[in-house]
This record gives sequence, structure tokens and C-alpha cells, in this order.
Amino acid sequence: MNLVESFASFFSFADVNVRYVTLGSVLLGMSSALVGVFAFLRKKSLVGDVVAHSVLLGVCLAFIISGTKHPLALTLGASITGWLSMYCVDLVKNYTPIKEDTAIGLVLSVFFGIGILLLTSIQHSGNAAQAGLDNFIFGKAAALVGSDVYFFALIAVGLMLSVAFFFKEFTLISFDTNFAKAIGFPVRRLELLLTTLTVLAVVTGIQAVGVVLMAAMLITPAATARFWTDNLKIMLFLAMGIGALASVSGAFVSFAQPNMPTGPWIVLIASFFALSSFLFAPRKGILAKMFIQIRNKRQFADENVLKSLYQLGENGKDFLCERTMREILGRRDFDTKALKSSLQRLCRQGYLKKTSEGWQFTTEGFEKGKRITKLHRLWELYLTEILRLAPDHVHDDAETMEHIITPELEKRLEERLKFPTVDPHNTEIPK
Repeated sequence: MNLVESFASFFSFADVNVRYVTLGSVLLGMSSALVGVFAFLRKKSLVGDVVAHSVLLGVCLAFIISGTKHPLALTLGASITGWLSMYCVDLVKNYTPIKEDTAIGLVLSVFFGIGILLLTSIQHSGNAAQAGLDNFIFGKAAALVGSDVYFFALIAVGLMLSVAFFFKEFTLISFDTNFAKAIGFPVRRLELLLTTLTVLAVVTGIQAVGVVLMAAMLITPAATARFWTDNLKIMLFLAMGIGALASVSGAFVSFAQPNMPTGPWIVLIASFFALSSFLFAPRKGILAKMFIQIRNKRQFADENVLKSLYQLGENGKDFLCERTMREILGRRDFDTKALKSSLQRLCRQGYLKKTSEGWQFTTEGFEKGKRITKLHRLWELYLTEILRLAPDHVHDDAETMEHIITPELEKRLEERLKFPTVDPHNTEIPK
């Protein structure tokens, strides 16, 4: 079966197993991403890791006690040990000198180690019912059946309704816990509820992606969504959408290539979305920040050229005469290649015009050069008059600030300094 046929067959959802695996994976991806957003915002990303690694102990204990792999029994056992692991982290953090990250690593290792020991003991016990119990380590989404999907749907709906009902409270404790306490919110109980939702999301998710990869499924969609928006509601929907899309894509890969495991592919695709966002997000991505830095660097260089031309004109009060590169370089130590690029850009932007002898201000360029010079001298005066710095210590700081002072701040500076006429070096401040 080629790729097109696999695509058509998969998305027809004619196969019952495909429906169960896809729907179960989507429910897990959306619900874990939903609570993962709040864990991410509260800077508790490792919470999912410690819970995920501790639930193996609960699964093994539940199997030993009940002798069955019924989802409800295993979920109950996993939830108890997940909760207990979080309680142990709090105990270690609050009553010992150990910090939270160390406490998480300590508790995670102990619970996971005991879980592995119990799992090994069960596998050598000769109990035939234990077959498939080791799938909780790496997950096996392809083994999901109808009863699993119904159970996951119940958990997912419960998580979504809880987040919708307590959205305002969860938002407040995620961003400002102290303010929430000050206005009388039951912060401790809200944190317990949010921890409970996190434990439920992790416990249900390990059946698809396993203990090892569940923390990634909890945090990766939230981290990815954060690169695209500053709005929490949009971030929640984006995270759920990313979780769902990664789940569908992972299920499709395992359907098209039966030897490929579903859970790891879900995490791999979610990680691909995250990496793409880290690089290409329009405002917060690495490339966008690089472009902004390059643009700002060019802007600063161009404005420095205009300021130098204005200062050259101050000597004879002849601002519109032609200036050669040698004159500009004599005023300020520019890199020759960078200066040529700045002069060309300023000509294209209409601030300068090329003449036979060199370059000359346009009206717009003269006004811009005058304003940059004014802002530089205003800031120097502010540093000396208000902050009491020595006049020979203010030039470098003004070189930076002159490029980012807004018209509103310029007006406030002039009012604060009572509309000065000269800077600390007794040089005229242009009007």
C-alpha cells in the first residue's frame, strides 16, 4: 500500500482499530496539553516527569493487589502513587535544605526504581495475566480498545470541564500566587486540584506514550503554543490543537508503517512542531529575533550616520552642504564597508541624496538627524542633572538611549528638564 492509499484508508476510519487508536490518542494529547499549559506557566514542568515515573509503582502495586489489568484498578493505583510522589517532593522541599529540582530527581529515582523492581518480580512470578504490563514503560497506543477510549473520554471531559470552571482561579495562581492569597483565594486547595488534574492526565497518558515519554507530551505542546501567542485562552486551544495533531500524525505513521510505534512517533512529531516554533515563530522564534537584532543594528548605524552629518553641519551652520566619506569618517570611526551600506540605505529611504562630491541631507534626513542629536543631548543632561553622574561618564549610555526614546518619553524629558537649551558639555540642544 503506497502513501496515498494509506492516507485514504486511514482517514476513512473504516477500520475499528484505527478509530480507537486515533480517538484515544487525540483525547490523551488534548487533555495532557490542556493541564500542561498551567504546569508550564507555573514553572513546574518537571512535575509531569516525577508523576510519570512514579505511576509505574502504582500500576505494579494495583496489579499485585487486584490480580487484573483492568484500567480502573491500574488508574487508581497509579493515581495514588502519583499523588504520593508529589507529596514527597513537597515534604523534602519544605522540611530539608534540598531544593525543588533536587527533590524531584530524588523522588523520581526512588519511585521509578521500586516500580522497576516490582515489575521485574511480577514478570518472573509466572502469572500469565502480567503479559503486556511492561507496555506502561514505553506505551502501546496501538493496543487501545473501545473500553480504554471510553475511559479516556471520561477523563478528558472531566479535565476540560474542570479547567473551564476554574479558569479564572487557575490563571491567577499561575501568574501571581501572592495576589491570589491576598484577595482570599483558597490557593492551597486550588494547587491541590491542579495537581490532581495533572496526575490524572499523566496516569491516562502513560498507556499511550509510556512513562518515559509522558512528560514530553505534557509540556511540549504548551511550550510550542507559548511561542505563538501571549493570550492564555488562545494558548490553551493552540496547545490542545498541537497535541491532537501530533496524536493523529503519530497514529497515521504507525498505520502506514506497522513496525513504527505510535507513542514515540506522537512525541517525535510534537517535538518537531516545537523545534519549528523555536526557529520560525514570527515574534519569539530564533530567526525572528535574529532579524530584529540585524534590523536594530542597521537602524542604529544609519541614525549614527545622520547624527554625524548633523554634527558636521553645526560647525559652520551649513547643514545641507555635501559631505564626503572622509569627512564622515573624520567625525566618527565607522567601518568603511558598513558606512557605505548605511549611506546607500539612507539614500533609498529618502534621508540622503547622492551628489557628485558625496552625500547631502534631504529635508527629512535633516530633521531626523537633528532629532537624534537632540535626544542624545537630552539624555546626557538627564543623567547629569537628575542622576548626578559625571558629564564624562554619560556619552556611552546616551549613544544607546538616543535610538529608543519615544516621542512620549522625549516630551517628558523636556518637561522634567524645563526645556533646556544646552547639554552638560555646553553644546546647543537643537529644537
